[in-house]
Amino acid sequence: MVSKLDEKTLDEAFQSRPDLRQAIRLAAVGDNYIELFNQISIYVSSLNSASSEPASKKRRLDEGIASRPAANGTSNGIAPATSSDKVLLEIKEISVVVPQRKKYTLCFTSTHLYARLPNSPEPVEGISYVWKDIEYAFCLPVPEKTQKQYNYVFFLRSSNITPSKPSSGSSPAVEPLVFTIADSAPKAGTIGGSEATAALTVSDDYKSLFDWVISTRLKAVGRSNLKIIQADSKLFSSEQRQPHRPGEKAVFVKAFRGSKDGYLFFLPVGILWAFKKPLQFLPHERIQAVSYTNVLQRTFNLNIEVDMSSSTADGTVEDSQEEFEFSMLDQVDFDGIDTFIKRHGLQDKSMAEQRKAKRLNVNVVKDEEGNVVGNAEAGELEKAAAEAEQAAMDEEDEDEEDYDPGSEGESEGSGTSSEEEDEDGEGGGEDDDDDDDEEDEL
Repeated sequence: MVSKLDEKTLDEAFQSRPDLRQAIRLAAVGDNYIELFNQISIYVSSLNSASSEPASKKRRLDEGIASRPAANGTSNGIAPATSSDKVLLEIKEISVVVPQRKKYTLCFTSTHLYARLPNSPEPVEGISYVWKDIEYAFCLPVPEKTQKQYNYVFFLRSSNITPSKPSSGSSPAVEPLVFTIADSAPKAGTIGGSEATAALTVSDDYKSLFDWVISTRLKAVGRSNLKIIQADSKLFSSEQRQPHRPGEKAVFVKAFRGSKDGYLFFLPVGILWAFKKPLQFLPHERIQAVSYTNVLQRTFNLNIEVDMSSSTADGTVEDSQEEFEFSMLDQVDFDGIDTFIKRHGLQDKSMAEQRKAKRLNVNVVKDEEGNVVGNAEAGELEKAAAEAEQAAMDEEDEDEEDYDPGSEGESEGSGTSSEEEDEDGEGGGEDDDDDDDEEDEL
């Protein structure tokens, strides 16, 4: 006789975990497994029944858990995404970069954006985001790719800045979502869901498709003011040319954060560090000051001081700041970055007391009206460098004037003759006389 899964006990045991119930149903394919899952359900159900927690205490505990942001990006009052949610649109074979690097199917529901594996209906743990929780959305070109690609980046509320040393007892930050699309039309058969027909009308390429579905879903949850932010070459572009795409301006600069290399994007609303973990988006309103350090002939460092203040459990605000250092930026981009900093009114603290030991090429000179007219320290440094360079050139010119190829050649010959004289006892005198005659002529 074939065993059957005890659906009633299964529902009782995992009433708060519909995803586990569905997984068990899919996994229960043989008599042995069915019986095993039945026994597990009976055991878990008995534990639930034996619980002696008062209802009021259990309710307070549940409320406390619900008040904290979950690791998969769920929001207060919104249950986690499940396979039972109606999928309005799904797009297959999308390369997710963060939090997990793998190809997934992206599913868009009325409340969530989540990823699932091609052969599973269940959302992948950790890649489920509530539309209402998204604070920033970006669409940016992928650097250093021969074929043009874009990365979509989503940050949840209050998770765009990851502190270097999280405070004790704080819950782990929710990782942003980053996925890559090609600059081409979607593949046939990769778009599904109840809104697939409408999506096909705006699917000239992947970018137009994703721009449409993301904007539509944000508008549907009352977030029409949240726009997809893109890089603007008129606001900032690097002076370095891209050899793989020479006709296109780079809207980013390469930099290092510690030993990790990545890219800085200077955007209308802030500065983004991507695409190495942890991604950091530093909004203009959170940036307290910037400074330039280790300014050398070819590179310099950019230090950004950020307000990390946050609310504690009792409602008070805990003030804190952190400085993020990005190193090895190319000097050719200094002027462009400095113009960006000044345009957005960000405070330059390069000349602060704590910076004086590091300062170099940052002493600004202003006129009577406060306008920047020059750089005193930079002028002095340039003057000193020019003088040193001129002195080196003068020294080289003097060496060239004293240099006589013929004389050097004879000198080499004389040395050879001297060695022969040591061995044979002859030949040295004629060479010496020749040298003396040439010296008299000079």
